[in-house]
Amino acid sequence: RENLQRKREDDEESYREQRLDEDEEEEDCDSHSSSMEAKSSPDLESIGSGTTTKRSSGTGSRSRLRRDFLTRFTDSERFTENLQDWFGLVSENHDNKPVFEPPFELVELQKFDYALEGVSFQQLTRMPNAVYASTSTSVEANAYLAVEDFLHAAVKSLWEAFWSQEEEEAVPFSVGCLFSENLKFYQAEKALALGRLDGLSATGVLLKNPRHPHGKWDHVLELALLRPEVGSRQPSLPVLGEALFYALRVLISRSVSRLDFSQSANCVFVLLVDLQYGGVVKVEGDVSKLDYDVNNVYDCAAEWVKNHSKISVSPIDRIWNKLGNANWRDIGALQVVFATYHSIVQYFGPPRHSIEDLAADHSSRVHSRRQERQLGDSGLNENGMFRLQQRTMSPEIVEVHEEEESSKVEPEPLMKLEVGSVLWLEDSNYQKGYQINQVLTNGTLPYHIASPVDEAGKSVFLYVGSPPSQLEPALEDMNLWYQVQRQTKMLSIMRQRGLSSKYLPQLHGSGRIIHPGQCQKPSSGGRCDHPWCGTPILVTTPVGETVSDMVNEGRFGQEEAIRCCHDCLSALSSSSSAGIRHGDIRPENVVYVTSGVRQPYFVLIGWGHAVLEDRDRPAMNLHFSSTYALQEGKLCAASDAESLIYMLYFCFGDLPELDSVEGALQWRETSWSKRLIQQKLGDVSTILKAFSDYVDSLCGTPYPLDYGIWLRRLKRNLSEDHGKEIETSG
Repeated sequence: RENLQRKREDDEESYREQRLDEDEEEEDCDSHSSSMEAKSSPDLESIGSGTTTKRSSGTGSRSRLRRDFLTRFTDSERFTENLQDWFGLVSENHDNKPVFEPPFELVELQKFDYALEGVSFQQLTRMPNAVYASTSTSVEANAYLAVEDFLHAAVKSLWEAFWSQEEEEAVPFSVGCLFSENLKFYQAEKALALGRLDGLSATGVLLKNPRHPHGKWDHVLELALLRPEVGSRQPSLPVLGEALFYALRVLISRSVSRLDFSQSANCVFVLLVDLQYGGVVKVEGDVSKLDYDVNNVYDCAAEWVKNHSKISVSPIDRIWNKLGNANWRDIGALQVVFATYHSIVQYFGPPRHSIEDLAADHSSRVHSRRQERQLGDSGLNENGMFRLQQRTMSPEIVEVHEEEESSKVEPEPLMKLEVGSVLWLEDSNYQKGYQINQVLTNGTLPYHIASPVDEAGKSVFLYVGSPPSQLEPALEDMNLWYQVQRQTKMLSIMRQRGLSSKYLPQLHGSGRIIHPGQCQKPSSGGRCDHPWCGTPILVTTPVGETVSDMVNEGRFGQEEAIRCCHDCLSALSSSSSAGIRHGDIRPENVVYVTSGVRQPYFVLIGWGHAVLEDRDRPAMNLHFSSTYALQEGKLCAASDAESLIYMLYFCFGDLPELDSVEGALQWRETSWSKRLIQQKLGDVSTILKAFSDYVDSLCGTPYPLDYGIWLRRLKRNLSEDHGKEIETSG
């Protein structure tokens, strides 16, 4: 009788929620711009009522088909059975090695750890310890309560630290447990009171929606599976299969939802936890490639996982200690909280306070701590790590007299790079000297114009890297690494792939400095005690003055703007043919070559931040980075062209004061929507206005840029206006 009563209540609930869904489908969708405005300045009342919407991008029949598919896609065990052969295949030859790549790099987690130094997390409901518990039933019940409280503490602290505008602002999330029989969410206490412990299968973080107290699948931001067998190097097939099952349900639900998950609709995180350990499963994939055959849902879903998904699994690490407290600052809890952070970003967009902004406070905290302890800062770098200094000292204890305490060890004098200095470069095949003619800076980074000793009339750009004498490089040294070592790698790859364009820099030489005196390095790959031993050098051609200098001196006009657009676009066309994107277009990275040529031209330099693989990240610049780069930390097909438009725009106008990513995104949205960029470039040239309109239509989309047609139009415009033919490459 109790079971019949419970079933009747569930049926009535389902009917009420179905009517609510039908009512919502009849409502008019808000415009995309108002949706973006709601995200940039979250209105918690509207968020709570689920009114943030997006334009419908598919037909009603497609949505109905996907809903029917979801209605039949309810058995995780049948789905997992169809993945057995696939899982066995991908697990072959991995012996104790991870089967899947981790979703996060260690460097990302370290930076996130720095950002969370000032953030307070507090789990009040402790995770039970199975050793000391009285019954397995009580352990499982208390474990669900603890997981729910852990997720609540995580989303509350993250929201208040990164997104919240006011101290007392309500958190727009709810946390509930999933009941497997009807796939609805209940608060853990209520589910346990109803005797539904055996039917609980997951815990979810959802958007608050009073109209749907038991949740909707398109409101799910993240799921956590509590399973006893998680504590191993990699999850087993039953656990992974269930995680993939729920991840796919969330992705399909989002695809038919009116909510705007435009930040990353094709990605979902599922947490795997037991009483001590935990990890993260990240599932990515385009569900439009899923075959929605409602008569064969499990085979179709399994085929999508095999052929159209990308799965990342983090190492399983400890989250809770023996007292049931979460180790919030250890890597186990940190990667779970980082996944929760990304889940919030998927819907609410970039936070008001970025990870970089909060992490930047770390060095000031270290400085304050050292002042508290009355310590000096001479031996620290900006990460608060002690720098190793090589000194020769006696192994015996030596008495220090008072008059010696004030004496300081004088550092070995460094090689001075001045006009007239000669540097010798050692490569595997030759030694070559360069005399410095001019010392310049790119932002804060020094570089030089030099002449080869054996070619006195020729000029080259010479970049000198950071001496490899410190274990913990400072931020400036990292920038030098991008300028020298990484750019050397990218130019070498361009040469290997046969890229040939006069609008791209050419690798003239690279290697290590030959320092004065006798080098005592132990082997060909080692280094001696001289502070410049092993310092990398990069030499490129051709040489020219930067667009930044031309603008400052008032020598960047209409003809230069059109030619600059053509030449940079030609360089991007050549590099994109080899799968390389620039990622750091700004006035300091474009030079105007006039010496020794009949027709001056522009060259796109500064390829240190170029993007070649998915893991590469472009440079972040509030004025010149593309919208997609600021939002996602990645480049889309039109990102470089968008940065080129910003560079040309700012060459004829003042730079706005931008002090945050949010402010930079707001400036871009306002400028494009009011057509301020097109109007400014239209005052310079109609062809630049037309090109900016074209780039605006591609921003944030996967559609490639049609380089050919725009190179021809720009070339024709130059030829008609000025009677000069220019070379087009790419």
